[in-house]
Amino acid sequence: MRRLIEPWKVMLQAAILACGLGLSGAASAADGLVQASSFKADGKLAMQRHVPILVVFTSPGCSYCERVKREYLLPMHKDPAYLKRVIIREVTVGATTPLTGFDGSATTEGAFAAAHKVFMVPTVKVLTPQGGDTGEAIVGMLTPDYYFGYLEAAIDEGGRKTRGK
Repeated sequence: MRRLIEPWKVMLQAAILACGLGLSGAASAADGLVQASSFKADGKLAMQRHVPILVVFTSPGCSYCERVKREYLLPMHKDPAYLKRVIIREVTVGATTPLTGFDGSATTEGAFAAAHKVFMVPTVKVLTPQGGDTGEAIVGMLTPDYYFGYLEAAIDEGGRKTRGK
């Protein structure tokens, strides 16, 4: 059974990433999300605020990624109440844009995504200030009617784990 599932999984992952793997670079300034550049600095800020870091992994040309950003994450990012709950960053899967990891090491957005085993987009992960997972990743768009609830639950869980509760 495993042999039948694996090729299907690999083909699906390849198809999803094909919509923009060759394109690298930061998200446009118009979308308003902050492209990750230094998780070491973000981790320090998160520790000061006692909040987790929400990372959305995206790919250029991915309509589901754009929808998640536009309908859910951008409004959260612009809402002052969320500044007290979470830091939101974007990472472009496959990009060669330089990035500083949580440990201060130099990497790229694509290598960071691969290290976090992100193969499908959009993927949302909530991380501790040290870079550890706080729960299950939200992979894909899922059910739009419940997506905000999934994000809220992930942020709440991340906050509890970040504060050690």
